Amino acid sequence: MARDEREREDAYPRAPSREAWARMSEAERARVVDELPGEVTWDEMAMPEGDLHSQAKMGALQALKGYFSRQRRRVYLGSELPVYYPAERRFAPDLVVVLDAEAHPRSKWVVSHEGKGLDWVLEVHVGGDRKKDAEYNVKRYARVGIPEYFIYDRARQRLYGYRLPSPEAREYVPITPERGRYSSEVLGLELEIEEGRLRFWAGSALLLEYEELIDRMQESMAGLQQRADEEAQQLAEAERLRQETERRLAEEMQRLAEETQRREEETQRLAEETRRREEETRRREELERRLAESQAELERLRQRRE
Repeated sequence: MARDEREREDAYPRAPSREAWARMSEAERARVVDELPGEVTWDEMAMPEGDLHSQAKMGALQALKGYFSRQRRRVYLGSELPVYYPAERRFAPDLVVVLDAEAHPRSKWVVSHEGKGLDWVLEVHVGGDRKKDAEYNVKRYARVGIPEYFIYDRARQRLYGYRLPSPEAREYVPITPERGRYSSEVLGLELEIEEGRLRFWAGSALLLEYEELIDRMQESMAGLQQRADEEAQQLAEAERLRQETERRLAEEMQRLAEETQRREEETQRLAEETRRREEETRRREELERRLAESQAELERLRQRRE
């Protein structure tokens, strides 16, 4: 390393070494953490790379946040967060994941203070010098012990993955894709480039970004609204049929009542007619009886005169 480069390296803030940290009191450690800057300088940062860079980075962050939230796991996810390893020059990856860590907001990650280092790192490359991500960071992230490191080269639509073969190793081995997907043992997920986008898979389930989740929710809500409208129409039709059935039943009951009344009236009329005929029959029989008696009396009187 050239002298001027070493001088620039030495000028950047660094966290104390492990030995120095071990000798500090709790108050001294708190003061060191508080004094370490929560931002990096322009010299340390890559030049702004526009929407292609920010969209890829935020899309990955959203997909992972949604996934781990549904898993109810304690996972910290950060973007461009200054990271301080003991006695190492600070760096700020595009995306970091730390498992089993509280997810509260941070302005920096100080490894000695947090009690652990990063578990997973993603760098998104769009333009400029690829050596920073593809060479220097491969060596640095392995040296500090980050278990997995992925590079998404969006300009070339390529994905690279690296993994430490053991916790003690300090040199990465490339991750070999299977059927186009790179397996992340740290995340328990698979990564691939699909239609110009970095995608994460949990088995056969695609992890969606926020806009995609919103689109899915809107589609679901539209489907629910359509079903609600259809059910409302069905209920309205059922209510119409119920009312129509009740109307017809009421009309039929009215007709039956009128028919019953007519039959009762007819029965009453027939009974009255029968009674009248029986009375006439009785009267006729009475007249016939009297006539017969009268004729018999006349016949007796005639016989006496003779």
